[in-house]
Amino acid sequence: MHRISRTARSSPRGTVAAALALVVAGVSGVSGQSAAGAVSDRLNPVIALREAGMGVFGLYAPRVRRGGGGGAPAEERTPEERARAVVAYTKSDFVFDGSMEGGVDAGLPAFTAFVRAMRAAGATARTHPLVVKMQPIGQDLAGARDAIAKQLDAGVSTVMLVGVEDPEEVRAAVAAMRYPERGGTRPNRVGEAPAYWGVSEAEYRRRADLWPLNPEGELTLWVIIESREGLARAREIAAVEGIGVLWPGAGTLRRVFSTPARNGRRVLDVEGWEGAIR
Repeated sequence: MHRISRTARSSPRGTVAAALALVVAGVSGVSGQSAAGAVSDRLNPVIALREAGMGVFGLYAPRVRRGGGGGAPAEERTPEERARAVVAYTKSDFVFDGSMEGGVDAGLPAFTAFVRAMRAAGATARTHPLVVKMQPIGQDLAGARDAIAKQLDAGVSTVMLVGVEDPEEVRAAVAAMRYPERGGTRPNRVGEAPAYWGVSEAEYRRRADLWPLNPEGELTLWVIIESREGLARAREIAAVEGIGVLWPGAGTLRRVFSTPARNGRRVLDVEGWEGAIR
């Protein structure tokens, strides 16, 4: 498991999506196109970069709707338009989609259409691995298993858990990302994942396991802690085997460590916020 820091990086003028830079602590961020090629057998270039100790940079997928400022109506983009914009941007190592944080079932149809359009535009999991946010798990462990399975069936390479407060949430996610023959709870199906990965069903089943728990696996699990409850159990959460990345949700924690003042503004407990991140 690695600790990473998060910074922002602007996308080129005219690009319809903003870049999200995830930089491994202590390592300068670099473009991973050449490094990923150094491990030719890897289907997930993010893992290849991580194994080489290199930085990882990702791109937020364009929203379905854009604009709408100043009272103007928002313009809706087709899955094909969104896919073309992503494929045209060549400086990222993965594609990040946060549309399912509010509910996988609600966001899945649009996401699936986007993945199909990505495939039609020439993208694969090897060139554009997909990282997606999960809805908060909480106590709904059975619901989380179903939701994670649907995301993986769409071709996802990495699942990101938000607002984690209990190690049991992570254990449930780890199991949900592994097939029963490896001790997991993932349903015995593959969905459209092999098509996006560009492999046969048999090859997908062989490779679709959790890294670094399985050094040959091509799936990863990212975990975000962003509450006082999660901070209190951070070491227990970090001890769960199977986590690929564990990081603080700095933006949300900023709100957690701030209180409203009489003038309506919020006052930040800088020391508490920084301590939470550290």
